[in-house]
Amino acid sequence: MLALIKEFKPALVFLGKFLVFYLVGNILYGLFIESYGKRADPITKNVANQSAVILNFVATTVNTEVNPAGPTVMIKANNVVVLSVFEGCNGVNVIIVFVAFLFAFNSKAKKLVWFLLLGIAVIHIFNLLRISLLYYTAIYKANYFYYFHKYFFTAILYLVVFMLWGIWITILNNAPKTQTSKA
Repeated sequence: MLALIKEFKPALVFLGKFLVFYLVGNILYGLFIESYGKRADPITKNVANQSAVILNFVATTVNTEVNPAGPTVMIKANNVVVLSVFEGCNGVNVIIVFVAFLFAFNSKAKKLVWFLLLGIAVIHIFNLLRISLLYYTAIYKANYFYYFHKYFFTAILYLVVFMLWGIWITILNNAPKTQTSKA
């Protein structure tokens, strides 16, 4: 058993670091969300407002309004609620998973900082596009909204994260190649 643990030590250390960073990030984020009680938090407000800017840019006239009865921000068209943005829609949990992976993966600080910022920006942009497309799904394909919200767009967002991880591992954080001797 000890030999098995030794063999998988790097993977177990990575997994342990990942879980610690992920749990700490989620606990801190949970405390942040809980501090707002039944009000929408500022991150969710900003994400909803930025999504509205995108929607208004593509010729849809929408506005946002904080829900007085709950912790959501409503995206409205013609004074009708089309979409409600909850704290789970703001992308922070996806960013926590992304960041936990990068911190768990041993890397150089200088590379880590710029890729971390770039990755967060990419995830945020894809999340804004996801919310904007969900707006149109709610209007034109309401029967499919649950499927697209729960599975399709969530899968695309996590695919973006996996692609960023792949770039990090294979291109940006590659170990120096060792030369093999020819006999």
